[in-house]
Amino acid sequence: MVKKAVPDWLNSSLWSSSPHPPPPPSNEDQHHRPNRYASKSVSTAPATVTTATSSSSLGDKSAIISVSVNAQSPVQQPAPVPPPAAARPEPPKVEIRDPLSNNSDNGSSGGPSAEDISRQALLLQELSRKVINMVELRRLASQGIPDGAGIRSTVWKLLLGYLPPDRVLWSSELAKKRSQYKHFKEDLLMNPSEIARRLEKSANLENEESKCETSGPLSRSEISHGEHPLSLGKSSIWNKFFQDTEIIEQIDRDVKRTHPDMHFFSGDSQLAKSNQEALKNILIVFAKLNPGIRYVQGMNEILAPLYYVFRNDPSEEYAASAEADTFFCFVELISGFRDHFCQQLDNSVVGIRSTITKLSRILKEHDEELWRHLEVTTKVNPQFYAFRWITLLLTQEFNFADSLLIWDTLLSDPEGPQETLLRICCAMLILVRRRLLAGDFTSNLKLLQHYPPTNISHLLYVANKLRAQSAF
Repeated sequence: MVKKAVPDWLNSSLWSSSPHPPPPPSNEDQHHRPNRYASKSVSTAPATVTTATSSSSLGDKSAIISVSVNAQSPVQQPAPVPPPAAARPEPPKVEIRDPLSNNSDNGSSGGPSAEDISRQALLLQELSRKVINMVELRRLASQGIPDGAGIRSTVWKLLLGYLPPDRVLWSSELAKKRSQYKHFKEDLLMNPSEIARRLEKSANLENEESKCETSGPLSRSEISHGEHPLSLGKSSIWNKFFQDTEIIEQIDRDVKRTHPDMHFFSGDSQLAKSNQEALKNILIVFAKLNPGIRYVQGMNEILAPLYYVFRNDPSEEYAASAEADTFFCFVELISGFRDHFCQQLDNSVVGIRSTITKLSRILKEHDEELWRHLEVTTKVNPQFYAFRWITLLLTQEFNFADSLLIWDTLLSDPEGPQETLLRICCAMLILVRRRLLAGDFTSNLKLLQHYPPTNISHLLYVANKLRAQSAF
């Protein structure tokens, strides 16, 4: 068999240069990248109940079953400008600080580059139009959204379909969605005791004889079977409450572990507690509206970037409504990956195993030598590293600032983020190909489960080159 040649552009000195991460946001806390696996399960529409079954944890995943899937031809996007090929010294670890905190002890305040200033001006110009050109907005956003001026917050809402392109409709659409989320919370986060009291109050309005008991507990004779705490009926509010307790406790534990080195999410400050409460509310409402999938460990990691960006919007109105806005954008984002979190679909053409198999085929198409060394010679099963990459949208593989830049590109794909995500995952393998080709099973698995810091511009450039190569 003739070995497929490695493309010349992969042998460029560009890929041997030391990584150089982009400058960090001006006001944030350094982010710690936890190295833990997450399990899976997700749901989609906010007002509809899904019927998917609950899913298992990552540790329960068995070997990948190869399933043939025809890759959809992606829409051509402009390639980011490749970075210069000159080697650079290893940079210090990027620090991220909370935009809403006064803690400014760490990190340098490097100014934005001329390219960032230019791209920010173009994005602001596009956002100022009466009707926004989504094609142009996606093109600009795919190259990275500069921090500041609330640009990323607005652009992400547009890319996720939460805001319509017509600016005239923004006010009414936001008011309607935020009101809807408020009703969700009122209906779904209420303690059964409060529900019972409301039912009592309603009954007392029709029965003057029991009016004196409106502020006290229900008398024994007035408590219906469905309202009794020991009732096992399917319609019992107490039975549903106790069923939800376990998943609510899991959400609470995971939220408290979200980005533990960022003051925005972690700690005893009022800000951190408020943000944790918002994350909990979103995930509980999401789980109750989607009883077939509910919540699994790891969904908090996908939620965190959305809430972080929206809560840090310089507009006080938008920042105050970050919880509601995040909920609907989270639902829209998860809907594109819902099949990955449904255990019954694991072995289908839309399940997570099929998606990981597709990543393997993409690698084989573009770098057969690397594919053969990983999967045939060293027998590194892609599921050992790619499951977390794909299900958590790379939030655990890079520092927080770099994750936001990657998400700019993911959300900009008009076909949805999955195709771009697989190309980025393939590019991650290619960028460390020399180390992988020299490694054995143990060293390669360790490298891929603890991916090294890299230049995000390099990574996205390679991913876009793979798109062009696939399109011939």
